[in-house]
Amino acid sequence: MSDSAVLVNPARVTNQAALRRSIVQTLAADGWPEPLWLQTTLADPGEHAAREALAAGARVVFVCGGDGTVRAVAAALAGTETALAVIPSGTGNLLARNLGLPIDVVGAVRLATRGGRRRIDLGDVEGRPFTVATGIGLDAQMLADTSNSAKYRLGWPAYAASVLRHLVEPRFSAQVRLDGGRPIEREVRSVLVANVGRLPGGIHLLPSAVPDDGVLDVALIAPRRLLDWARLLANLIGRRPGGGGLETFQARRVEVTTEKSQPREIDGDPLPPGLALVVEIHAAALTVCVPEAHRSSAAKRKS
Repeated sequence: MSDSAVLVNPARVTNQAALRRSIVQTLAADGWPEPLWLQTTLADPGEHAAREALAAGARVVFVCGGDGTVRAVAAALAGTETALAVIPSGTGNLLARNLGLPIDVVGAVRLATRGGRRRIDLGDVEGRPFTVATGIGLDAQMLADTSNSAKYRLGWPAYAASVLRHLVEPRFSAQVRLDGGRPIEREVRSVLVANVGRLPGGIHLLPSAVPDDGVLDVALIAPRRLLDWARLLANLIGRRPGGGGLETFQARRVEVTTEKSQPREIDGDPLPPGLALVVEIHAAALTVCVPEAHRSSAAKRKS
């Protein structure tokens, strides 16, 4: 039996010895025994290792990696009582940012030993759960065009450089069906389906998105010209709704179809290009360690 396990993505952690000392010492200070120590591999981005932690009886699994590693571990922990504890180590760290998680190791560990728990929703694409977002179009193209070396060197601004190369490309035809309703037909640059609303740089694309409200938030992003992109960015930074070619919706099931194959992504990792993106919600599927201030449910999100 093990009270906790630590799952490390070695590509994201440069000094595992120092990380291990910090985690073990912080746990010991709160009376927790030494954790089971696991690593991701090229063959296993985290899901199988997380299942090993479950089999060992871990009640908390610490994840030291980016959003892709978090997603893989979340897939294993979904539907269990074992909690996910994020020690941010990636480029975007979007789940951590949206849940107000600390970025330092000691603070992140103490959330597990002293903080609260929150049941959040998971999205699902073709049997692949996600914690943050999935998309088809420009967002996926941006991720595909950004090299790992650029992400490690520049952080999230590396994505902005990729976006600039595609802003003037033509839009594509998409049909979006929400909860089986009447199709919405649009010319878009991207369709994003999200569980949370905050993007890199502190931009709130979907300010009404809440990770435990039982619905997905959908953004149809369709600027025509550079001026529209500028207006959209200004509105997002100023947190003003509308304008610049952005429409938002909510649904439990989202079906996107396109006339031509488009790049697709899930929590920052590429999916095979395709003509469709079908997304569903799994409500309250995952327990996450959060600060006490972020334990509030969807019913309190307007307060």
